[in-house]
Amino acid sequence: MSQFRQVTPTFQVSPQITPEEARAAVAAGCRLIINNRPDGETPDQPPGAAIEAAARGAGADYLHIPVAGRPTAEQAAAQAGAVAAASGPVLAFCRSGTRSIMTWALGEAANGRDRAELVRLAADAGYDLAPVLGA
Repeated sequence: MSQFRQVTPTFQVSPQITPEEARAAVAAGCRLIINNRPDGETPDQPPGAAIEAAARGAGADYLHIPVAGRPTAEQAAAQAGAVAAASGPVLAFCRSGTRSIMTWALGEAANGRDRAELVRLAADAGYDLAPVLGA
């Protein structure tokens, strides 16, 4: 079972999830699941379509923003916009959760959120973004 890590009251990140975990996240109140992992990155990863079907079948929205390496400004903006427009809590995932929180934090920083606060929020969730955000 993946570990959902709370970053803010309405945003959490996770390592790779399964369709069952997507349904569990929705049952716990998640309204949008963002997949930041490219399909086929590793042979053992569940297909994004299976996670999408589980999320949508349970009543949540699903968005695929695949990130390979460091997120682009466009990916960060797309994720920030999706999180802001979500009708409730959001779960973003990738292999380890690092790309998901990095994409979120870069989008938040581009929208003017304090970089030191973002580094602290990430650290509280178990991720070191100080080198990325320069704070």
